[in-house]
Amino acid sequence: MNYASTRNSALKVTSAHAIVKGLSDEGGLYVPESIPALSKEEILGLCEKSYVDRAYTVFSKFLTDFTPEELRHCVESAYNSKNFDTDNIAEITKLSESRYILELWHGPTCAFKDMALQILPYLLTTSAKKEVSGKQIAILVATSGDTGKAALEGFKDVEGTSISVFYPEDGVSPMQKRQMTTQEGKNVNVCAVKGNFDDCQNGVKAIFTDKDIENTLAERNILLSSANSINWGRLAPQIIYYVSTYTQLVKDKEIEYGEKVNIVVPTGNFGNILAAYYARLMGIPVNKLICASNSNNVLTDFINTGIYDRNRQFYTTISPSMDILISSNLERLLYHLTGENDKLINEWFGKLKESGRYEVNEDVKKQLSELFYAGCCNDEETKSEIHKTFEGEHYLLDTHTAVAVKVYDDYKRKTGDTTKTIIVSTANPYKFGRAVYDAVGGKSPCEDEFELISHLEAETGTKMPAPLAATKNKAIRFTGCAEKQEMGKVVLDFLKA
Repeated sequence: MNYASTRNSALKVTSAHAIVKGLSDEGGLYVPESIPALSKEEILGLCEKSYVDRAYTVFSKFLTDFTPEELRHCVESAYNSKNFDTDNIAEITKLSESRYILELWHGPTCAFKDMALQILPYLLTTSAKKEVSGKQIAILVATSGDTGKAALEGFKDVEGTSISVFYPEDGVSPMQKRQMTTQEGKNVNVCAVKGNFDDCQNGVKAIFTDKDIENTLAERNILLSSANSINWGRLAPQIIYYVSTYTQLVKDKEIEYGEKVNIVVPTGNFGNILAAYYARLMGIPVNKLICASNSNNVLTDFINTGIYDRNRQFYTTISPSMDILISSNLERLLYHLTGENDKLINEWFGKLKESGRYEVNEDVKKQLSELFYAGCCNDEETKSEIHKTFEGEHYLLDTHTAVAVKVYDDYKRKTGDTTKTIIVSTANPYKFGRAVYDAVGGKSPCEDEFELISHLEAETGTKMPAPLAATKNKAIRFTGCAEKQEMGKVVLDFLKA
């Protein structure tokens, strides 16, 4: 299995190369040259397997330059009881006869990013030994809240690596900020940016394509890589939990093999729902991929019209991990839908860079409407959904999962579709305690995050997860804040280059 670039389909590299590099030299994203299939026999066989075995099977189809021993080491080191509070790794909670909540937040940072970022350090260090043995790897991360902490936790004190994380100064929840700024580890650095997530993401991409920075680091034997979902090593692990969930539902006799399911994903950067699309291409029976957005509804508009336009008001919402107007992983989807037409991809994303807008052709619009449904909701609707679900089903949603539930309910009312549906839950509600407490009707003037959380626990009869509680007594290590144009200097200063 080789990998091409979305902006250069003639390029052919190994998965190890794609994982180490993160981003192709011309700015494209690495994609597999073909999508491997899972046969009926393989899918049925996975029903009786553990999450580790399911992960091994999927990775063995995409990472063909890894030995079986290397893959086993990666999956067993990542998906275990040391890192996750459940043997199932991903838990499924049945809300009603046709709705299943896929809980992807049982890892060390209580967000779905752990599902990929607990294994990425093993994938990256294994790849580095194959591709750039002896070099130091400097990881760069732009985060809207969850990726940063998950990446920091995954890479802290990993030999041969360092990690720099950038987050929008006023664009993450208090708990997300506390998780990052108290991060332990000798090889980590965290810096706020005066701007929004798109500014952080564009700044990181600019560092990757800055030849002066590349040459400066090369003199010190340092190579840049990414832990964002632009890196195939971040995206590939996300395919696994869709494969695993389908096979688990078959095992539990909730569905029969071959029965189609809908998948609802709250998303801003499009990576999480793209992984569901890849699972569909591999043979997992999917009826509709439902893309849920908050008030930053650029993806909703794009899927419904075929026009991508980031020239709009940016909203800071109570679901900050989705506060994004430039959805990087959409480029991978469009590469596949155009039949791997790198010329079109270069044209469209050139327009996005120049004017902030592009429009896809009629064929792609037709495919989008067949594959996807898209909807959005605002903060008040999000809070209303948290309240309604807790009152009616005694299940506490976070502010992102609530967006997904609301959009799914809208979809079901509009279409009458009763297909059994997997709703992806991306974070534990205690990561967004203030908004969740407000949503369930809590009234407290307290400013202290942990005092408020104690009220939320009393109000709902639930408990804050231990990894979040542990941040209460940790010292704040990182207080820096930079202009977006200073991000390259921050990296160089940290690396003492």
